[in-house]
Amino acid sequence: MNMLLEGALGIVVLLAVLFLLRMPVGFAMAAVGLAGLMHVTSVPAALGLVGSEIWENFSSYGFTVIPLFVLMGQICFYSGVNERLFRTAYCWLGHIRGGMAMATVMACAGFAAISGSNSATAATMSTVALPQMKKYGYSPVLSTGAVAAGSTLGVVIPPSVVFIIYGLQTGTSIAKLFLSGVLPGLLLVTLFLLIIVRLCRLHPHWGPASDGVTWRERLAALGGSVEMLSLFALVMGGMAWGVFTPSEAGAAGAGLSILMNAATRKLSLRGLRVAVMDSIRVSCMIMVIIMGAVIFGRFLSVTRLPFDVAAWVAGLDLPGWGVMVVISLIYLVGGMIMDALALLLITLPIFFPLAQQLGYDPVWFGSFICVLTTMGAITPPVGISSYVVSAMAPGVTLSEVFRGGNYFLLGFLACLAAMLVFPQMVTWLAGYAS
Repeated sequence: MNMLLEGALGIVVLLAVLFLLRMPVGFAMAAVGLAGLMHVTSVPAALGLVGSEIWENFSSYGFTVIPLFVLMGQICFYSGVNERLFRTAYCWLGHIRGGMAMATVMACAGFAAISGSNSATAATMSTVALPQMKKYGYSPVLSTGAVAAGSTLGVVIPPSVVFIIYGLQTGTSIAKLFLSGVLPGLLLVTLFLLIIVRLCRLHPHWGPASDGVTWRERLAALGGSVEMLSLFALVMGGMAWGVFTPSEAGAAGAGLSILMNAATRKLSLRGLRVAVMDSIRVSCMIMVIIMGAVIFGRFLSVTRLPFDVAAWVAGLDLPGWGVMVVISLIYLVGGMIMDALALLLITLPIFFPLAQQLGYDPVWFGSFICVLTTMGAITPPVGISSYVVSAMAPGVTLSEVFRGGNYFLLGFLACLAAMLVFPQMVTWLAGYAS
């Protein structure tokens, strides 16, 4: 059989295994990749390749950054940072039509800045925000859509696990990638808020105004954002000024979050223990996905499929932006049927060299791809954030959650267009990283 056909067959088998057997994506990629390598080479050669690839990747000191940032986010979750952020946003926005949905997006953005995880943000903000919006008669389409869309900001607003993995896989500065996500993240937040305003003008009953609060209450609520702002300033400022490496920044952030919550008694010893255990669990899940993607990626490389796909895209006789539109369409379709992190790891060997060949900045490309892949978290059929929100919202169907999330896809598309037309919005802050 032709090598290219074997590579394509491997992708089909991977999708079949994922959907039919519901095997975790990391194990599915590892199993299909190893079987494919054994078929196209030999059993000893395949085992040797897999062993050397896993050792080469996981012996890197840079991977320590993942559990450290995950730990920081888990500590903040178990100390109730998400609830305090929502209270702050609610006090300032809840009195206007659609204000609680806006407060949810703002709180998601704040929690995303210290969590970096779609599913964690979706779960925590569903618990905090959905009951309040239900209490005030919000449409389930708007309320669940706001939570699902807001949770995706965890991939774009630094510190982001996806940025970390992109940097480790491509050799791009993680500090620069973090800074590159700040302005696109803020733009996405603004676009989401505008979408909520527009939806509430078209459907006033979707987001009725809640009870007003006094200025004294609003000013007092600002204290709920102190922890998030302190951690964000420490982590991002430390990396931007060259005080910390990414791993040191993760350790400093986790350490500061423990000290702040110990001083204010907002985190019990039991909460700390659970946070550590959850951090280990999440980090292991990420590592398994990376391992599976490494094995499957090696199989695709042996079949030459990535190089031929890249050559085909490059040979379309399109300008650079046209090639990027084609790549975007491929990612959009892929994000609808695959986990975003797995999709990123599989496709980087294909499109990263092509982007460099076309003259695109690696930092800009990383930020653009992160925004693009995170759209898959709210699109059917494999929108992980939408599934999490649906599970946390009794009486709301999955189709309603997807419908609500679809309104916010316009924000993603507008952000991606702005990044294409004005690449400086991505690279400007990144230029300040040491």
